[in-house]
Amino acid sequence: MSAHCQLTGRRPGFGNHVSHSHRRTKRRFDPNIQRKRYWLPSEGRHIRLTLSARAVKTVDNIGVEAAVARIRARGGKV
Repeated sequence: MSAHCQLTGRRPGFGNHVSHSHRRTKRRFDPNIQRKRYWLPSEGRHIRLTLSARAVKTVDNIGVEAAVARIRARGGKV
């Protein structure tokens, strides 16, 4: 499973670990990705979305129908 959000498009960021002696090694900042199941009333079925924690709050705010419309507008498959 790739670590990206279907709604916001959030993907891992990259940077450096910086030690006390200031040596640098590459590291990866992963978004907080969760798999969440929603009931989609218009289609009469459940859908499973891969969302960041922030996107879960967005779905709670705007509703699942609007969120699915945004995902489809971005070219995502639901």
